[in-house]
Amino acid sequence: MHLSESTWTDADAAETDLALLPVGSTEQHGPHAPLGTDALTAEAVAGASADAYDGELVVAPTIPVGVAEEHRQFSGTLWVGEDTFRDYVRETVASLASHGWDRVVVVNGHGGNVAPLREVCGRITRRDDAYAVPFTWFDAVDLDRDWTGEPDAPPVDLDAVAMGHGGPVETALVRAVASDLVRDDRLDDAAAGAADGWGEWVSGTNLAYDSAEFSENGAVGDPRDGTAELGAWLRERSGEKLATLLDRVATRDVSKPTDR
Repeated sequence: MHLSESTWTDADAAETDLALLPVGSTEQHGPHAPLGTDALTAEAVAGASADAYDGELVVAPTIPVGVAEEHRQFSGTLWVGEDTFRDYVRETVASLASHGWDRVVVVNGHGGNVAPLREVCGRITRRDDAYAVPFTWFDAVDLDRDWTGEPDAPPVDLDAVAMGHGGPVETALVRAVASDLVRDDRLDDAAAGAADGWGEWVSGTNLAYDSAEFSENGAVGDPRDGTAELGAWLRERSGEKLATLLDRVATRDVSKPTDR
């Protein structure tokens, strides 16, 4: 059940304690992909898992702005600080829990949200009347093992996929769920101005803080490899991974360790 499409009486009748909270970002993804890529993909994966999960759950509206100051030099990028983001997620989870949906998986589509989500979900679980865990869809899918093992899978440059941004993986998933938002006539320019990897690494340290330091147009990786076929598979596979996680969250003992 998607809350934004339901009435309060529909919500009141829901017989589940499970909820999904998609979170994304509004930020540049090169000249070819929409600013809302991370929100779109998080929402798509949440929807896919709701289809794959054998049980009832609630899907909350997507949080569209995240921790994205690293893209601030590119017009249209929006961001909030980590404290603001954590507070917003925590209070949203608290409101879900107040209605009985107190086992929450936060479905994330943006790399900059990863660290603050892990911290705030831990804080929620330790201190609040809820259990929360983050799920980042592009970390859950192992392309090297899963995709290359698919029969007749088209080739993907896995080196370019690693730590990509607006590259083949994100472009593919957007193409699968909202193909009209990918600007096909800009793909060649996007590839020409893209970086090969995320940042400038020396001795295991990333010297760069902002994407404009190493990418001419904000893209990382060649988006021309982002086919609709790959995108459809990514949506399905991510949804399956999330459904497996939901099975475990639904049955896990989430009482506080001091209460056991």
